[in-house]
Amino acid sequence: MISLSVLDYSIIIGFFLIVLVIGVVVSKRSGKNTAEYFLSGRSMPWWLLGFSMVATTFSTDTPNLVTDIVRSSGVSGNWVWWAFLLTGLSTVFIYAKLWRKSDVLTDMEFYELRYSGKPARFLRGFRSIYLGLFFNIITISAVNLAAIKIGGIMLGLSPIETILIGGVITVVFSAIGGFRGVVYTDFVLFFVAIIGAIGAAYYLVNLPEVGGVSKMLAHENVSGKLSMLPDFSDTEALISILIIPLAVQWWSSWYPGGEPGGGGYIAQRMLAAKNENHAIASTFFFNIMHYGLRPWPWILVALASLVVFPDIASISEAFPNIDQSKLGHDLAYSAMLTKLPSGLLGLVLASLGAAYMSTISTQLNWGSSYIVNDVYKQQINKNASERELVNIGRLSTVILMVASAVMALLLTNAKQLFDILLMFGAGTGSVYILRWFWWRINAWSEISVMFAAAIVSLVLTFSSLGDSLFGYSNENGMLIEGIFPSWSRFLAIVLVTTIVWVVTTLLTKPEDKEVLNSFYKKTQPGGPGWKKVIEQARLDHIDIIENDDKKWAVPSGILAMILGCILVYSSMFATGNWIYGEYPLAIGLTVVVALSGFLLAKVWNRMKSNFF
Repeated sequence: MISLSVLDYSIIIGFFLIVLVIGVVVSKRSGKNTAEYFLSGRSMPWWLLGFSMVATTFSTDTPNLVTDIVRSSGVSGNWVWWAFLLTGLSTVFIYAKLWRKSDVLTDMEFYELRYSGKPARFLRGFRSIYLGLFFNIITISAVNLAAIKIGGIMLGLSPIETILIGGVITVVFSAIGGFRGVVYTDFVLFFVAIIGAIGAAYYLVNLPEVGGVSKMLAHENVSGKLSMLPDFSDTEALISILIIPLAVQWWSSWYPGGEPGGGGYIAQRMLAAKNENHAIASTFFFNIMHYGLRPWPWILVALASLVVFPDIASISEAFPNIDQSKLGHDLAYSAMLTKLPSGLLGLVLASLGAAYMSTISTQLNWGSSYIVNDVYKQQINKNASERELVNIGRLSTVILMVASAVMALLLTNAKQLFDILLMFGAGTGSVYILRWFWWRINAWSEISVMFAAAIVSLVLTFSSLGDSLFGYSNENGMLIEGIFPSWSRFLAIVLVTTIVWVVTTLLTKPEDKEVLNSFYKKTQPGGPGWKKVIEQARLDHIDIIENDDKKWAVPSGILAMILGCILVYSSMFATGNWIYGEYPLAIGLTVVVALSGFLLAKVWNRMKSNFF
């Protein structure tokens, strides 16, 4: 437990007051109607939405997750989430325009725009509960769990005390301010969070026991963890850490914030943008910051922690009051922060509070939008007034927070939740990518893939059949080998799930041509996958094409996506090599950043003139 000075308390209290004032000031405008409460009247500029996305994904559980990964698998282990850059940039250059054109209030409303009849209504209602409640509560629980660990180590708070303090402030602000309050405060929260993260990394790396960057990098506990790529001689690590995430995971798995084809709170930001160009610019800015630059302060603290706290036993010895059920490598981040001096300590605690509030408020507002627009308004009271819907939104915000707080008390570590979410979304991504571009996909395709992913994941991950096929860790932590290598478990889930949805699609009736015509006319997805619908519309003398002269944007979008990946990954590697002192490589990568940025700008300008 640490002792806070008057300066620390002043910084923390001042920060929370600013956030609450913003929530109160915008509450009147946010409460006008659901479009204001959940999308700020679709009037947000790209830069504000971009900062909001970055602030939202700061979170309190993210540095804990990165620390867990670095300490367990080295820096290269982060490819398990770095691979989602491909998902993010496909959203930027292919799907952002389509989402903004759809003009829906939530991405769940998309289902009754793209599909029809009872299956579409069921899909919209069920998935709203499935994601808005089940998945959302799990995600918020991970953030609450991280807050519990930070509060326990740094402030000596019990789990319940941490949840009550952080949760009450956040839920009050979220409920009254709505989406506008979330976005406005995110702008402030971003700068507090980034300054705190960088300040903490700089100070902790230069602790006497760490000795600065050079000594830290040469330390025996650290030197084997530095590579940004896995050991190519270790086949299993290479496949599981790099090849599967880059070849399969990014397009096949649904994960909050990394949804193939866009969705969730990223879609909410795009739908709130002024226009299509603002939607695209905001998501691109987010991906550059999220992957290219921001991970390094967390990675540096994680590496420094290996010097100060080389194993879990050393963390337990230093903090004997921590519940044994909460012990894990992810605790090392909070443990390192206890060594910060007065002033910087207050700023870092405020930054962690900022990260916590930003993520929680976004998840609460996003989940509440599903409950209000896609469950209550559609399934319970179709004639509800706007005031009633806003009040239901505020009530559901409180309920989501309470449920996630209870779940957080039962969990152990952030990596545990990350793996659960990844498995339950395995194999679903291909439907979300193709539903915009292949007319034959119907509501039953999505229903089948959703249930297949859940059932197959449960069978192959948590049953004796899965253990015998892919191996498992026994009670002593020893790995018992199965018939197939452990990394193939994820591939098996993706394969079975994909077969299920493709077969289901081909065996069920396609959507009504009126629905398909209406969807195409509104969103203009283009491509050979809609050729049959376009030809039939022409035979029926129905005009569904906005402009015959425009080319299909997807090939150029894929090229822009590839150049964007080169730009962002080069930025990430260049930053790392500047830190490592590998200057020739860092300079070369910086040149690649500049060149790929130049080429991307040219492709983007051509796209704007030809396709928008």
